[in-house]
Amino acid sequence: MTGYATIMLVEDDLSLANWIQDYLQQHGYEVVHLARGDQVVAAVQSTPPSLVLLDLMLPGLDGISVCRQLRTFSNLPIIMLTAQGEEVDEVLGLEMGATDYLVKPVRPRVLLARIKSALRRDQEPVMTSEVAPISALRFGPLHLNLSSRRVLLHEQPIALSSSEFSLLAYLAEHAGQIVSRDELFMALKRRPYDGRDRSLDIMISVVRKKLGDSGDDPKGIKTVWAKGYLFVADGWN
Repeated sequence: MTGYATIMLVEDDLSLANWIQDYLQQHGYEVVHLARGDQVVAAVQSTPPSLVLLDLMLPGLDGISVCRQLRTFSNLPIIMLTAQGEEVDEVLGLEMGATDYLVKPVRPRVLLARIKSALRRDQEPVMTSEVAPISALRFGPLHLNLSSRRVLLHEQPIALSSSEFSLLAYLAEHAGQIVSRDELFMALKRRPYDGRDRSLDIMISVVRKKLGDSGDDPKGIKTVWAKGYLFVADGWN
């Protein structure tokens, strides 16, 4: 769904909010605007939108905290808006479960492309072949249920956002193969890698941390310099 989707825009800069709202409405979206972070959770619970476009710095409650609270009950796409150069905030946003982020000043076509990509990704399962998809993957103590999108490690559930699960599942379905950033971006974000976007690198780091595979020498998800990432099937034992 791209047309007629409802975007919840959370932005306290009224001039920017008015511009974004007008632009998205011109492209067929319904837009609900909120100017305070502490209004978001109740609004989403009352009338869930298709996607949340969430500023980082907000009165009432900051965007990181809002994202964290939303992820306790919803996997809807969240695109965060961050100021130029605030890399730490981008990392925190993705760690809290944001789907994507955009750096201000926002470019209209990029904004529209990211929204369409996030909405498609939210609706389409990750499919890696033309054969009937399998429902589960097991690698020693690591279990992925592709139908319910749940992860168990040593029989304990691991809380992953929808984007984090899609990333892990894609790598796991290509176990033993080096997957490039270009391939990951096209498969998961439906857009080419631009050479600068670090969102997937950050998400890899978050997934590693949640699976206990972080540190200087990760065993399950390896970085292959200048090539991409490698999911190691026997690296979870």
